[in-house]
Amino acid sequence: MSLRPAWLTFRRYAAATTGMTLVLFSLGVYTAATGSGLACQAQWPLCSDQLIPALTINPDFIEWFHRAWAMVTGFLIVGVAGWTWLGSGFDRRTRLAATLAVAILPLQITVGAITVTLSGLVPGGYTVSTHAAHLIVALTIFTLLGLATIWGGGRGSVRLLRAAAAVAVAGIVASALFSRAVPFLNYAPPAQAAFYVTGLAGHLGLVATVAYATEAVRSGYDGLDADTAGTVRALSAGSMAALVGTLLLGRDLVLYTATWERINLVVLGVAVALAAAAALTLRGSDEVRDGSVPIGGD
Repeated sequence: MSLRPAWLTFRRYAAATTGMTLVLFSLGVYTAATGSGLACQAQWPLCSDQLIPALTINPDFIEWFHRAWAMVTGFLIVGVAGWTWLGSGFDRRTRLAATLAVAILPLQITVGAITVTLSGLVPGGYTVSTHAAHLIVALTIFTLLGLATIWGGGRGSVRLLRAAAAVAVAGIVASALFSRAVPFLNYAPPAQAAFYVTGLAGHLGLVATVAYATEAVRSGYDGLDADTAGTVRALSAGSMAALVGTLLLGRDLVLYTATWERINLVVLGVAVALAAAAALTLRGSDEVRDGSVPIGGD
């Protein structure tokens, strides 16, 4: 008899873990943007010689809370991989995605420790290169968790494919409102965190769109031909590549001049345009299928 409650399915657990990772990403950005990554007297895993600092909103607490959230999320990620191996009915790709997320986790922890030990264990650790590595490894883990959630949740459908494309468009458009490429809001720490929450939601939508479209190309969905699914997959993959570029440019990885701002705006526009084209392609195929077609010359 299983001790697991009936409502706790793998898809729900994996989706919750992916959501925790999304929040962790945003917390990490906010922590760095506020300079709190240099708090805790550049100590890790202790924080200013304490296991738990004063529970008030200050740089030490922000950095400590980020670490605590990361620890809980890390255990949940291990749980996702464990479920795929100890449970039944999971295919090889689901196990591989979940296992790779766990395998990469120590690298993310190591890079994270380096970024907060300026003049500590690793002098000069708080640099552009370590921030870039921290961002890329985190994005990789997030993507792998998304794939494990998608693949481990059963077969897709046209409805899920359309929903994923809609989430992608909504997320990218929302991220544009907070992006440093669009002078709509001050790119302060809260805006930076919001940019990554919405941008990563769009990224996850694109990951799901590519995954479901690939499944449609290989095995087919009722009412969706392989050519249309292939077009949607190509458009979404292109949008994903552009969006990752904007996520990287969202951090201080380059000297953000007027030229880089224009480049960022163009790349963001490409991400929006390709994602919208994928969604419209799916909508167009739906209208063709549901439209009136003459039968027998009528």
